[in-house]
Amino acid sequence: MTQIALVDDDRNILTSVSIALEAEGFEVRAYADPTAALAALTQTPPDLAVFDIKMPRMDGMELLRRLRQKSDLPVIFLTSKDEEIDEVLGLRMGADDYVRKPFSQRLLVERIRAVLRRRDAGADEAERGEADKAIQRGKLTLDPLRHACLWDGKPVTLTVTEFLILQALAARPGFVKSRDQLMDAAYDDQVYVDDRTIDSHIKRIRKKFRAVDEDFASIETLYGVGYRYKEV
Repeated sequence: MTQIALVDDDRNILTSVSIALEAEGFEVRAYADPTAALAALTQTPPDLAVFDIKMPRMDGMELLRRLRQKSDLPVIFLTSKDEEIDEVLGLRMGADDYVRKPFSQRLLVERIRAVLRRRDAGADEAERGEADKAIQRGKLTLDPLRHACLWDGKPVTLTVTEFLILQALAARPGFVKSRDQLMDAAYDDQVYVDDRTIDSHIKRIRKKFRAVDEDFASIETLYGVGYRYKEV
């Protein structure tokens, strides 16, 4: 059974959303305390987490920042109508989607299913042929079925969105991918992100690879055009 974690200081939302998700066949873990949630999500990760942005003591942005230090768990933000800036920042920090309050429970369920489909995209592609095979590009190994990324044999932890962006680039070394093409590869068509969000994802990907190899330079920027992957 797919397990979803909910983190929100509003217990009414926790209760109502838990009931809706359980009715759809999900197993739900609800947390009103972000600090307790962080410990639980790190020790026993669910399949996906839903965070409210505005919470006391530790808001959703800080919770995501700390979680991303240890986990690539898919995360959806709950935001208010006036939090557009927070939405953009959240996506740049590694959130996978957001839903604005007030929201229909049906919309949240569909967004959860969409992110889970993206997470399992490699497995879905396996039924159609070649896309299930691991990509080997020089020191880089990408395994879509296992959501595994290695650089020179060392693991690199990527979020779902980061993995899909890198996969789109590495699939055709030397070919330029525009930001629009990378957005199409990484995001559901119902999610709007701007060019700067893709740039931020690329920056995070480079930082993660340089943590295991300070000379990493396989993702090239072509200013005004996009990005391309080169084997080195």
